[in-house]
Amino acid sequence: MNPLPASAADNGTDSANGDSRGASVLVNAVAVLRCFSVDEPLLGVTEIASRVGLHKSTVSRILATLEQEDLVERDETSRRFRLGLGLIAVAGPLLAELDERRVAYPVLRELTERTQETSALLTWTGSSAVCVEQIPSPQQVKHTSPLGTRYSTALSASVQVFLAAAGPERARALLASGVIEYPSATPVRIDEFVERLKTVASEGYAMNYGETSVDEVGVAAPVHDHRGSVVATVMLAAPRYRISAEHLQLLAEACTAAAAQVTSRLGGLPPQ
Repeated sequence: MNPLPASAADNGTDSANGDSRGASVLVNAVAVLRCFSVDEPLLGVTEIASRVGLHKSTVSRILATLEQEDLVERDETSRRFRLGLGLIAVAGPLLAELDERRVAYPVLRELTERTQETSALLTWTGSSAVCVEQIPSPQQVKHTSPLGTRYSTALSASVQVFLAAAGPERARALLASGVIEYPSATPVRIDEFVERLKTVASEGYAMNYGETSVDEVGVAAPVHDHRGSVVATVMLAAPRYRISAEHLQLLAEACTAAAAQVTSRLGGLPPQ
């Protein structure tokens, strides 16, 4: 085979280098976007640069491009950056195609009307529960979370449901590795928590009565698909001061009934 002319070979190298540079820029841009969180919605260039390990000038260029596309925006007062509304346009088609979200919405509305507390639908990433839909409580004092909020604390009601569905060995591995946060995660403590997850699986719901935050309570129940797999959870969240232990049990029953309704609307059946 004849060798490529020098110009053609150079063009091939340049193309490969260009592809590599393009991929690197994309990875860096995604890393910048992931720096923002519910707890830290506003970040400056220096803060972002230290977190992603890039020079400030590089981060500034990335932010400038993201700002042009409305993926980030600058706070007028602090001149720091926050996520932009353009992300909703990007994520909108995905959210619209989530069958669980579309099917659950009217059920969540009814659940909030009945209980007067915030209802939500969460899905599982394999290491955290993510809020993909929410109907806020009509009451003045309420517990809400922005869509996209991730929960990776073992005692969160939704996380308990997903860990119970994952099985004892997977739950132990996530707790022992620290991927799922659990206080004093010694082998004995993990074994105790796994026993708790067995109860969650048998009862069909999980409770969090001020365990992750003294001011909040939550209950969650699993949503199953046609294979019987847990694909989502329905959750109710409320301020703790107005929810007694007895009232929490009533919320758990309402939440379980709503999750069963979503399961039925999906054409699913809970495992026998």
